[in-house]
Amino acid sequence: MRALAGAVAALVMASSLALATTSPASGSGGGCDPYVDGTVILVPCWFGAGARDDTPGGGGSALNDTCTFTALAEAQAKSIGVSWPPPRGKHWALMDCGTGTGPQAVLVPDATGARPVTPRQLVNALGGLDVPHLRPATAPPRGTAGLVGLPEWFWVPAAKWHVRSVTVTAGPVWATVTATPVSLTVQPGAGLSPVTCAGPGTAYNRRKPAAQQHTDCSYTYLQPSAGLPGSAYRASVTATWRVTWTGSGDTGGVLDPALAVPVGFAIGVAQGEALVTSQ
Repeated sequence: MRALAGAVAALVMASSLALATTSPASGSGGGCDPYVDGTVILVPCWFGAGARDDTPGGGGSALNDTCTFTALAEAQAKSIGVSWPPPRGKHWALMDCGTGTGPQAVLVPDATGARPVTPRQLVNALGGLDVPHLRPATAPPRGTAGLVGLPEWFWVPAAKWHVRSVTVTAGPVWATVTATPVSLTVQPGAGLSPVTCAGPGTAYNRRKPAAQQHTDCSYTYLQPSAGLPGSAYRASVTATWRVTWTGSGDTGGVLDPALAVPVGFAIGVAQGEALVTSQ
């Protein structure tokens, strides 16, 4: 399911269709800050994070949609509140890009073969881009208590650490929005300082001795979790994504340079016990 953002302009109802009005002059858009709404994270102003972990068969990492246009008669245009008559050389049409936002009313040139919209308008028309909450693996595994003084490893499986994109086209005009995972930030919990690592982290290999393995994405707890709520540290791992767009005519830009998508969980840490033997 795609997360939907706020419309570019007014949303109205007509003939059971939700319509957003826009025009070539308004295609520059304008940013809005990311915000959290329950478990859905919205990217400026158009794209969102999936509410669940990335799962196989969830629609893939690249989506493609094609826009269709249906001319609006005077009565239809007036019923949805767009200005009438349209500017000279243009007419109102419903643009449906199949992205989940519903049709949008746009001003389209009358000239045959003219480009109907701009690439930025296609970005505005996109219903959303799934940016998943990447659930990390840990060593020791979640549900197994770690030990004071020993590092807790964090990483995202390589199969889930990849680019997501969506492309929409209208005749010769196209626009692609791309989300690229960049880094992980580990919040150990209990007010402890975070650790940031580039990339997805390194997977722990149980078949290799610990002394032969290294990661930049770990945290060593110096105090047990006993006495904390739930006898556990409330930790989180945040994946940071860079969200950009490109379009026909050498257009493009950055929608969000650092979209943060966190996943929280509990980590139990036990005090290691020394075993003393006598000869």
